Amino acid sequence: MALKNGKHPDPITEVNFWRDQSSDLNAIYKQLSSERIKKVLKFLEQNKSTYTGPFSKLQKEVQIARSESNENFRYLETLMDLFNKLTDETQELADLVDVFKPIMHTILLIWTYSQYYNTPARLVVLIREICNAIINRCRGYIDGPTIFGFIAGEEAKVADAKLAQALDVCTQFKMCYFEYKEISKNQWKITTNALFVRLDSFSERCQDIMHLTSTIIQFSALQKIEIGSTKGKTLTATVEQIFQEFTQAQNQFTAISYDIMDIEKKEFDDDFYKFRQRIKELERRIASILTQGFDDSDTIIGKFKLLDSFASLLNRPIIQDELEKKHIVLLDLYKQDLKVVGTLFMEGKALVDSSDEKAPIFKNLPPISGALNWTNGLLERINEPMEKLSMLSQSIQDREEFKDVQKLYISLCKNLKEYNKQKVVQWEHGVEKNTEDQLNKFLLYREQTEIGFIRVNFDPVLVRLLR
Repeated sequence: MALKNGKHPDPITEVNFWRDQSSDLNAIYKQLSSERIKKVLKFLEQNKSTYTGPFSKLQKEVQIARSESNENFRYLETLMDLFNKLTDETQELADLVDVFKPIMHTILLIWTYSQYYNTPARLVVLIREICNAIINRCRGYIDGPTIFGFIAGEEAKVADAKLAQALDVCTQFKMCYFEYKEISKNQWKITTNALFVRLDSFSERCQDIMHLTSTIIQFSALQKIEIGSTKGKTLTATVEQIFQEFTQAQNQFTAISYDIMDIEKKEFDDDFYKFRQRIKELERRIASILTQGFDDSDTIIGKFKLLDSFASLLNRPIIQDELEKKHIVLLDLYKQDLKVVGTLFMEGKALVDSSDEKAPIFKNLPPISGALNWTNGLLERINEPMEKLSMLSQSIQDREEFKDVQKLYISLCKNLKEYNKQKVVQWEHGVEKNTEDQLNKFLLYREQTEIGFIRVNFDPVLVRLLR
């Protein structure tokens, strides 16, 4: 009745109910079994009263109800310590998960051995009461005013983490129930909605508010963005304007008076819908800015830097859809750059191998390390864009254009690394020859002078090698 009346009782209420029921019925049974009542019944029977039959029937009903209440209380009492832990506000919310399995295991034992407390109706009531206790603990851990306090203090990430913790606790309980439902060999044939209707609503509310906090985290990056290129000043000013409008929308939402974690407050749906509509409009404007900035940038690195500036917002659906068109342009630009790097490598390789003065090696570097430095520079040039392309949406990675670029990249990397290895092996052979030649000489030698000083015989080649 408490559940039907929307009072949301917890499982301790269930135990207390059967304790009181047991106490009351035991008292009534004691009265019905007293000598005074026996005399009354005997008198009624002697006088063939019409009350005899109904009274006997009532006695039997009291006896059955008494047996049921006594047994139910005896079994449920074994859960009392666990229920106390479940409802203890001083315990950490994360520790709540450790109580779920013992509770479900005990409930399964009660279902197996109890004569009365093994019906779907009883199980539904008990599970829903446990869900109520979990919701109460989650709301004690993170409620609406606390969330708004974190947002006001620019700590939306903390609120988001706490909401994720609360959501995880709800999910863990459902998983635990389904685990024991399987252990029961599916004797618990109850529709999920009947059990978790309120817990699911609370989980959805947590997800909605996590959407709010993640949106605040993502949009907060706008206040630090500066865009370069010729249109940079105008586009940066537009970004600042969007951030101001977002802040207004955020302040308007956080000004609501009710607790947003209370799922009984249905007005949340309307308020949250209005907030999301405003955010979608801002997303469209950000997508427009990204498109303009993308077209205004001349180099592939410049385009990637623009995307990096808006990295926290790129996964939002509206922005992602708009940018997918530009991802094809990035693929094409990168493909052209790979071809340029391939040409530079083939031309430079011939010059390096022939020790030509025009070889792409810095003047202050020796031949081998200079060649390695040059090829590593080419590798860095193609690696960074490829890493960023690999982080784009899955739909882009599934395109044939991306696969072609990937094959070209892998082939070019292989050639560069093989050339590096070849140069290192060439150096090793030279080291081995020089070392053997120098080690065959005497360690000391005498100068060809009148005095004839004795000196250590370290050849400049050997000194260079040791360095």
